[in-house]
Amino acid sequence: MDEAIKKAEVLIEALPYIKRFHKKIVVIKYGGSILGEEKIRRGILEDIVFLNFMGLRPVLVHGGGPNISDRMRVSGKKTEFIDGMRVTDEETLLVVEEELQKLNDIILKEISDLGANAVGLNGKNNCLIQAEKKEAPIDLGLVGHIVNINSQVVIDELQKDKVPVILPMGIGKDNKTYNVNADEAAATISASLKAEKMVLLTNVKGIMRNSEDANSFISTVTIAEIGALIGDKVIQQGMIPKVNACISALDNGVKKTHIVDARIPHGLLLEIFTDKGVGTEIIR
Repeated sequence: MDEAIKKAEVLIEALPYIKRFHKKIVVIKYGGSILGEEKIRRGILEDIVFLNFMGLRPVLVHGGGPNISDRMRVSGKKTEFIDGMRVTDEETLLVVEEELQKLNDIILKEISDLGANAVGLNGKNNCLIQAEKKEAPIDLGLVGHIVNINSQVVIDELQKDKVPVILPMGIGKDNKTYNVNADEAAATISASLKAEKMVLLTNVKGIMRNSEDANSFISTVTIAEIGALIGDKVIQQGMIPKVNACISALDNGVKKTHIVDARIPHGLLLEIFTDKGVGTEIIR
């Protein structure tokens, strides 16, 4: 009986959030090594299906860097990164798109198996993600900077109660396909959809003042505080592009952004539907 009461209390705690976020768009970015772990992936997709059935409108943007790097290694082709960006020639671009499409197909099938309707969207189709060649001191090849999102493509699918699953490829005015960063894609898509929230799923707890001290976890941080944390090297390396994506989303109208550890069982639901959450919330 006590166990049943606790479950009921959890549902009641979630009720205000379910009402507040009804029909609101939540953009979730999921990628990296955690995307390849089947048990974690199933838990995340269960959460996304739950959001869909609770009346929210989840949109999933996924990367696939480790899969791409594995494929490149097997083929004997060298992978080169500059400031975290993969140098992309035409052969590499083909591998990137093929591996992202494979992951997209897996995600679609698993969401369908869980009982929801999902649709795969390649960013280069229907001018969904419009990009131009990214300017950099060293030529990155076919790496793109996003200049516009055709949000109506996504809205049309949401209105059919489908879960859009977007792979981050861009199309240029020159009709070239570009490899675009998944965090950047999530931020620009979130802004174009006027999303209630953007959630970046990762393999760390969130922002920590000291990575060695579990008690140094930062649950909420403002844009103004982010700069100081970067200056003090509290935020560094791979976390910097993630917080920058959050700031970009917030600056362009997204209400709240979150960095959540995908390894926490049902961390996505806990972040959205509970008072305390489990990740770092970045707000204006």
